[in-house]
Amino acid sequence: MLQARSSGASLIALAGRSYFPIAFIARLPFAMMVVGVLTLVVAARDSVALGGVNSASVGIGSALFGPLVGAAADRYGQRAVLVPVGLANAVLLGALPFVVQSTAPDLAVLAMSFLIGASAPQVAPMSRTRLVAIIRNRMDPKRHERVLSGTMAYESAADETVFIVGPFLVGVLASAIAPWVAVAGASVLTFVFVTAFALHPTGRLSLGHASDPRPAPARELLRPRLVVVVVGILGIGFFFGSTLTSLTAFMADHGGSSRAGLLYGLMGIGSAGLALGSAAFPRAFRLGWRWLLFGVVLLASSVVFATADSVLAVGVVLAVMGIGIGPTLVTQYSLGSDRSPVGRSATTMTILGSAVIVGQSVASAVVGEVAERAGTPAAMAFPAVSAAVVVLAAVVNLVLSRRDAVR
Repeated sequence: MLQARSSGASLIALAGRSYFPIAFIARLPFAMMVVGVLTLVVAARDSVALGGVNSASVGIGSALFGPLVGAAADRYGQRAVLVPVGLANAVLLGALPFVVQSTAPDLAVLAMSFLIGASAPQVAPMSRTRLVAIIRNRMDPKRHERVLSGTMAYESAADETVFIVGPFLVGVLASAIAPWVAVAGASVLTFVFVTAFALHPTGRLSLGHASDPRPAPARELLRPRLVVVVVGILGIGFFFGSTLTSLTAFMADHGGSSRAGLLYGLMGIGSAGLALGSAAFPRAFRLGWRWLLFGVVLLASSVVFATADSVLAVGVVLAVMGIGIGPTLVTQYSLGSDRSPVGRSATTMTILGSAVIVGQSVASAVVGEVAERAGTPAAMAFPAVSAAVVVLAAVVNLVLSRRDAVR
């Protein structure tokens, strides 16, 4: 239950103890969709390329309709939008295994994948919006800055963690039972937890105040210091998609494509720990330098990944990759939050979240095609290319920050 205003109460107490577990689990289906569709299509139709194209369709659907879902929630309220959208998404996910394993043409499967992405509930940006509203409306203004900083760190870490846990969960279900179980599981999680998130008392909160300044013009979203963050987080999406798809091809060569998600989850060992521990980094270790340092770790491990020739070697490299991926993604979300134009926080968060899923989906399609035409070794070079995008964006970010400081 949502608590009344209290100057000394914690954010957990104000939101209600059930809020954070519900909001965390409600994000999982979004992270499971791309991987679940990829694994299911590859297993049922025996085509890495077709699986990659379907994964891309999920991302394209989410990118096109995600901002519209967010805008509708701003206008009509989260509860009114999330309940029907979540139910539609759960039904589509539940129906996908039947369509994929039937005699339906590939185009029908592609259409289903697009609709799944289009109806994806935007839980992460809506969670941020709710928590900001609680802090602004129910906390002492003197505590706003500190609590907002910690909250954004948590939200970023939660996003990063589910993007690791989601594929890992898909791998466990696919290898232990069957590939279709992972997609069916995402359907159940959406039905139960997205609905619970929508109906939570925090869903009635609004950010609006008569005294608030008018939102900044939309063109403010195109400022270079924000655009470079979007490019950097798009590179992380490329990395997720290229790593998972090339890993799927690698595991298919070694007799078990359905176990790719399970092996992929090894990145979560270092990734989740460092992501959640990012708040403990000293203030002198600036965000821009964190991005560059951990981006270089990601690039170096990706180069080694491209040359790995055994399942054991790949597993070790994936664990090292996690050290780079967690803090990098948390840093990018933090920079995006800091640089968000006035009144455009939800829009910025939606753009960043969409960039991850779009990058993941596009890379899945491209790398899947490369794996089928040029072979697995060629596909395994793409994570290094993706990591190079992340590092290059980090360098540009430092240049822009230094230029602004001089001004």
